Amino acid sequence: MNIPGHGEFTVVGENIHTTRVLLRKGKLVVDRPDGSVAVRFYDAEGKRRYLTIPERIQKTQTYEGGQVKHVIVAVQGAMAGSEDGIAYLHRMIQRQEEAGSDYLDLNVDEISLKPEEQREAMTWLVGEVGAHASTALSIDSSNVETIAAGLVACSETNGRPMLNSVSLERLNALDLAVDHNARVIITAAGESGMPSSAEERVGNASRVVDAAEAKGIEQDDLFIDPLVFPISVDSGYGIHFFDAVRTLRSRYPDIHITGGFSNVSFGIPSRRIVNDVFTILAVEAGADSGIIDPTSGHPSETLDLDRTSHGFQLAEAMLMGKDEYCSNFIKAWRNKELD
Repeated sequence: MNIPGHGEFTVVGENIHTTRVLLRKGKLVVDRPDGSVAVRFYDAEGKRRYLTIPERIQKTQTYEGGQVKHVIVAVQGAMAGSEDGIAYLHRMIQRQEEAGSDYLDLNVDEISLKPEEQREAMTWLVGEVGAHASTALSIDSSNVETIAAGLVACSETNGRPMLNSVSLERLNALDLAVDHNARVIITAAGESGMPSSAEERVGNASRVVDAAEAKGIEQDDLFIDPLVFPISVDSGYGIHFFDAVRTLRSRYPDIHITGGFSNVSFGIPSRRIVNDVFTILAVEAGADSGIIDPTSGHPSETLDLDRTSHGFQLAEAMLMGKDEYCSNFIKAWRNKELD
């Protein structure tokens, strides 16, 4: 999408992803008169509907812990013929497209532990979403075979697909990108673990870029994800990311830089403002893309936030490593000082 005053920013909509959860005690999960539990929603035509949560889901550890993996419920129900499940997915597509997503990121890894069932679900989901979306698809999985199944199912009518993702430990996925004319998200993961510094991020990602270019993939088709980790775990994680972005932007002027920005706020309250401030700082460092939820806050609104507000300044200090253990930010949240 083009954001006035900021230029092009590629939005990879992250919502159709089987890790996504709703709070069991949240306003969208309701007890129905018939004794069932359901997620209430409006379909694409504005009609109130209910996505029933099966008993097998209610017996899972996630549900008992207070969360509902609603995308799993929708996909499994839709695959079994549930009209409510299909309507739920169609509404998710509609909302993300209306919010300006350039890609819809599809992931089914938590549908099943069985690889063959993951591939079956990915094939079905790509076909269903592709038939009802005008947006290009991003095929996302921790399993290369599942990505391959998704790319095979992609239709050219949605535009060129994206492969999410390639790293040093699975460079063979680059062959899939070439075979299917797909754009590529490159992660900065190492061959045997996650990077612990900006330098490791840059080094790992650069090696994958070299491998991609050797296969004839243009820099404009590459999106580097330097990897976003929770700031609640280590106050240096924000600096690591921003420093890596600046170095990568200087080294590769034509490459795109992205990331799962919402990862930064895991484990702390008032996540929306943290994610928004992180997005602003990432763009200032050189990022021109984000794997984000555009329905919770449009990027154009995010990038024009008031930087003089107390909440912004607290979040910025935290993300820049100036608030160890996030103590000042959390204290302000407890005192209802975040504006």
